[in-house]
Amino acid sequence: MSNAGCRGCRSGAPLPFTFTMAFQPIIDLARGRIWGYEALVRGEEGQGAGWILQQVDETNRYKFDQACRVRAIELAGDLFPDSETKLSINFMPNAVYEPAACIRATLEAARRVGFRHDQLMFEFTENERMVDVSHVQRIIDEYRKQGFLTALDDFGAGYAGLNLLASFQPDLIKLDMELIRGIATSPARQTIIACVTTMARQLGVTVLAEGVETQAELAALKAAGISLFQGYLFAKPAVAALPPITCFEVSSLPKPTAQVAA
Repeated sequence: MSNAGCRGCRSGAPLPFTFTMAFQPIIDLARGRIWGYEALVRGEEGQGAGWILQQVDETNRYKFDQACRVRAIELAGDLFPDSETKLSINFMPNAVYEPAACIRATLEAARRVGFRHDQLMFEFTENERMVDVSHVQRIIDEYRKQGFLTALDDFGAGYAGLNLLASFQPDLIKLDMELIRGIATSPARQTIIACVTTMARQLGVTVLAEGVETQAELAALKAAGISLFQGYLFAKPAVAALPPITCFEVSSLPKPTAQVAA
């Protein structure tokens, strides 16, 4: 554990920038409902995630990670329609911290807004090489102990995806959008995704397809046995709000919400 990191979490010094969260729905087509929403960091004037992340460095990484979780939970507590809807939050796999200690702010935020632990999912990405895989395993073990879901994001895009799946066996894997793009006309992509879906099912891991943009992609992914989807075909992220779903009708579709004050 990094003492500097823990001091950074506890320090009263504010972050040198402000941010908010946008929400993008995750659709369960098999059940015809919104499964949850992913929280995506944005600038308070709508700037993209890159604008925020380029300001994150070793001096504020730990505080930023904590602040993102708390901000996402607080906004979701005001916006979400029920206690079944999941909230998915990204975390930085190379942020070195002690899981049980650093989850306290998350637990307190969930308690304040009345979020059940099984409503929270934490995503880690394979796009960034992990400095200490065993430490990430300890983080995942602690999250499972707390009742959180875990997901491996961008599966198929980065480093050692199959090795990470074998090591961690998260609750979900999120297929990278570049693997999905062109699937409707690519027998090779169709075969790869069908095999990944079968393998995941045998491991007890749910597959979520992200970055879905066309009806043709959706049809090919449904044929592979996937039922959880995310992408512009359904809705673009909305800053501090739940966006309307544009592609299909779901039984639990909430009405578009007004923005929450940043």
